[in-house]
Amino acid sequence: MKGFPSPGGGHCPQQGFSVLFFFTSQTEGEARVTRVLREKFPRASAIKVVDISGGCGAMYEIHIESEDFKEKRMVQQHQMVNQALSEEIKSMHGLRIFTSTPKP
Repeated sequence: MKGFPSPGGGHCPQQGFSVLFFFTSQTEGEARVTRVLREKFPRASAIKVVDISGGCGAMYEIHIESEDFKEKRMVQQHQMVNQALSEEIKSMHGLRIFTSTPKP
């Protein structure tokens, strides 16, 4: 399948897109993933979702800072994020997760 190179190094299938895409602050996929994370982590002090697949929604980089991660090992923190995004992950190629707790 032909595609175009993405910032993450992969390829996205060619698809039509609107010029409006370039003027929005978040892609539809980024907004959807952000919305789900805000629902699942209401105590998060920061959530950043970036589509690193060139805008096609195949791969995301996620940064979450939340009190929910206190006293948890990194693997447990990442499992919490994976569980929160269990439905969304089904349509993704990959996911990069960065978690942290707020600094005192």
